[in-house]
Amino acid sequence: MPDVQDLNPITEAIIGAAINVHRTLGPGLLESAYETCLVHELLQLGLHVEQQKPLPIVYKGIRLNCGYRLDIVVNEAVIVELKTVEHLLPIHEAQLLSYLKLSGCRVGLLINFNVPVLKKGIRRMVR
Repeated sequence: MPDVQDLNPITEAIIGAAINVHRTLGPGLLESAYETCLVHELLQLGLHVEQQKPLPIVYKGIRLNCGYRLDIVVNEAVIVELKTVEHLLPIHEAQLLSYLKLSGCRVGLLINFNVPVLKKGIRRMVR
């Protein structure tokens, strides 16, 4: 697994792509629209992108599919969790931290597209 510092260029590219999507679409759409457009932008940058990636839970040594899905995983290292909510809440951060723990990834971005200025809707989280 890459060092957290090594992931900075990837997270910067993701944030830049998200800002481009937000500038083009603005707030107020469904999460799925932002996800589709962000995946397109990331692929255009040459990044490896997985969309709606299943996330099983290992319980007592057994992999169980509990229906969790990661919105976007970039370069098998950064989880991107998208929201279109009025405000990011502690539960959204807890969700991303849980995903980081379960997946083994160390860095995640929580991005809320339902804001006037996207910079105010981004949280970078490290496990």
